[in-house]
Amino acid sequence: MTVVTRFAPSPTGFLHLGGARTALFNWLYARHTGGKYLLRVEDTDRKRSTDDAIEAIFDSLRWLGLDWDDEPVFQHSRADRHAEVARELLANGRAYPCYCSPEELTAMREAARAEGRPVRYDGTWRDRDPSEAPEGVAPVIRLKAPQEGETVIPDHVQGDVTIANAQLDDMILLRSDGSPTYMLAVVVDDHDMGVTHVIRGDDHLTNAARQTQLFQAMDWSVPEFAHIPLIHGPDGAKLSKRHGAVGAEAYRDMGFLPEAMQNYLLRLGWGHGDDEIISREQAIAWFDLDGIGKSPARFDLDKLSSLNLHYLKQADDARLARLVAEHLTTILEREITDTDLALLEAAMPSMKERAKNLVELAENAAFYFRSRPLTFDAKASKLMSPDTLMLLGELGSGLAELPEWDAADIEAHVRAFAESHELGLGKVAQPLRAAVTGGTVSPPIFDVLAVFGREESLVRIREAVAAFS
Repeated sequence: MTVVTRFAPSPTGFLHLGGARTALFNWLYARHTGGKYLLRVEDTDRKRSTDDAIEAIFDSLRWLGLDWDDEPVFQHSRADRHAEVARELLANGRAYPCYCSPEELTAMREAARAEGRPVRYDGTWRDRDPSEAPEGVAPVIRLKAPQEGETVIPDHVQGDVTIANAQLDDMILLRSDGSPTYMLAVVVDDHDMGVTHVIRGDDHLTNAARQTQLFQAMDWSVPEFAHIPLIHGPDGAKLSKRHGAVGAEAYRDMGFLPEAMQNYLLRLGWGHGDDEIISREQAIAWFDLDGIGKSPARFDLDKLSSLNLHYLKQADDARLARLVAEHLTTILEREITDTDLALLEAAMPSMKERAKNLVELAENAAFYFRSRPLTFDAKASKLMSPDTLMLLGELGSGLAELPEWDAADIEAHVRAFAESHELGLGKVAQPLRAAVTGGTVSPPIFDVLAVFGREESLVRIREAVAAFS
């Protein structure tokens, strides 16, 4: 059997972190088993579904690297097929028309509440002759569900879940206007798409029994289920906006790397021994449904930030430069040139050790692109005493004579210069930093000078001396 999984978001907003994790688990299980991972857009709610939301979800999935097989299926376009199945059930006596008015249904619910019974449809039209139907009333079509016995859901995460059939009523398949319900559409689409494994949040567990009954009514194979516990916030409550950002795209905008988010979401409810850092290749090799825990996982931004720091240090410098450039464009309010990109790439080795995310990297890199003459902040200006300016002038002349211009040679020269003047390294390096960057905070100044190059560095030193003389 070829494993076929699916991710089926509703396009009414962004990709929630819980949805992103569900997509990841489906993707990993398909890739682990050599199967297929499909994407279905459950857009039957036409009033709330938007093209912008669809594109935002697709964009977030692409950012996470969760590529899907085959073209996406749009559920609303399959309404005729859904109705066809309902009519087939009707013809086979496994469904029936119900002519109850809204008023009758309301009275039915109120009576059940008054008598302390579960609020369910009571089967009024289950065995009645349609010839008794009132004139001019369009019926809904209901499933003739089993009333005795139990429906058992073997679940890879929850174990066997048993529900008494007496607790389930005859659910609506087609509304009175002929439109299919969510329950019908999901079952038909899962069957027609050949889905073998339904991996989703455990908030869908109650739907599984009804959907199983519908699969059985059509004599279709029931897919295997794996219902994942939801993600909670640090306080143990269901993850929501009050805990901070809950959309995947927000974390991209905050400067997190997709591989860090993927690793973090993987560990949010699934484990492989004590392993915390898990590469994409390892995740595909190791992932299985029996590794999913039964308890809700708690989102921890500090852990995600720690993972992101790890992946930043491991990332390719050219790739990081391109990603940082996207954020730097906003900070500088201009486009990033190829020359800028080359400088960014050269700066990455020293910069990526000291930033938690791409936004911090961009902010820390902004000084490289400030136009000359520089504007000096208050702390930098305070360092520029007459004695310091004389030191900088002499240091600049010595640096100009270096045979090689790299961080190691620059550092050796500055250290020797400080010793010859009986000064601590900081007494020379900090004014040098101020002269070159306009501030007192930067990556190691020797790395900064190496990135700027000889000519640009010496010009900046000379301009600083002239500006404060």
